[in-house]
Amino acid sequence: MESEMRSIGEMARDSGLGVSALRFYDGAGVLVPAWVDPVSGYRWYGPEQLEESRVLAGLRRAGMPLADIRLVLAGWSSADTDLVRKLLRAHLRRLELGLSDARSEFSTLRALLECRENPMTMFRTATVRLAVPAAELAAALDAVRFAASTDPELPMLGGVLFDIEGEALRVVATDRYRMAVAQAGTTGYDGPRVQVIVPSPLADAMRALLSDDGAVEFTVDGDRVALETRDRQAAGQCLDHDFPDYRRLVHLPAGRRALVDVPALRQALETGPVRASEARERDGMSCELSVLKLAADGMVSVCEDGDDEQDHVAVNREYLLHALAAGARDQLILEFGASTAPLAIRRADTEDTFSMLMPVRL
Repeated sequence: MESEMRSIGEMARDSGLGVSALRFYDGAGVLVPAWVDPVSGYRWYGPEQLEESRVLAGLRRAGMPLADIRLVLAGWSSADTDLVRKLLRAHLRRLELGLSDARSEFSTLRALLECRENPMTMFRTATVRLAVPAAELAAALDAVRFAASTDPELPMLGGVLFDIEGEALRVVATDRYRMAVAQAGTTGYDGPRVQVIVPSPLADAMRALLSDDGAVEFTVDGDRVALETRDRQAAGQCLDHDFPDYRRLVHLPAGRRALVDVPALRQALETGPVRASEARERDGMSCELSVLKLAADGMVSVCEDGDDEQDHVAVNREYLLHALAAGARDQLILEFGASTAPLAIRRADTEDTFSMLMPVRL
């Protein structure tokens, strides 16, 4: 029988509930472990509890109140399907009413937005031409491309923002869960600030041209953008949307910094413990989380199951691996704020290239 029991970490992995959630539901008397080790206090769950835990995870994702979850699980275990169906119908009705109210509120907000000036309306001029060092622009695109969104519901995020101001070109990409910013120098333009969103496929085509040394010419002409080398060109229409004010998002409170060895951290992430996220991605799949902790000696490590201190930060493991690769350095700085604040990944040799990952609640 013991071989069929699941540890709390295994139950978290198989059910979609986090370790902290399982502890909470044990304390609330909703899903009590089949056995608790009297010496270590470690929780173990019986095979028959897996189905209940998955039902519980689904009800939690649907936002059902704890009192109703308790009744549903009681009806589920006693095969009282009539009670379960009534509770599900009642909660669905509450969700439908809440959605109707939310639609009304969003309609009001959209009307307010239309009546005020958008502070981030895209800055455009008739024609802009500037020169950019090919190597700098290639490095900048490599540093941010991984963070561009693929969500068709958010077309304004489906590309790379080119933000030209003074002699600096900042490239920015975000999908809401992560954001990356990099900078390249420019010459030949000293006009007003210009912002355009280059669609991801066009940004990739531009990156493919940046294999030579020297400078390339970047042009904005109305709603068209182009990148020209000595004998090749990548051109197309920019996205007709406004990009979020990324500058408001990068001013984070001062946090704890750690200089990390990137190969070692990658190894720890790829081989270390992971947890299943309760937050579902758009395609319905759960992501794997790595929980990071920063020790007093400045060492960053990946936490084992059950190690859930308040100041630990849980992030999407795949996203963090992408950010480390995009950092393109053997050493990077990880900046930790509160567990609810973004994790910043910075290069040690410049403040102009960095990425940020939103934490995930355990």
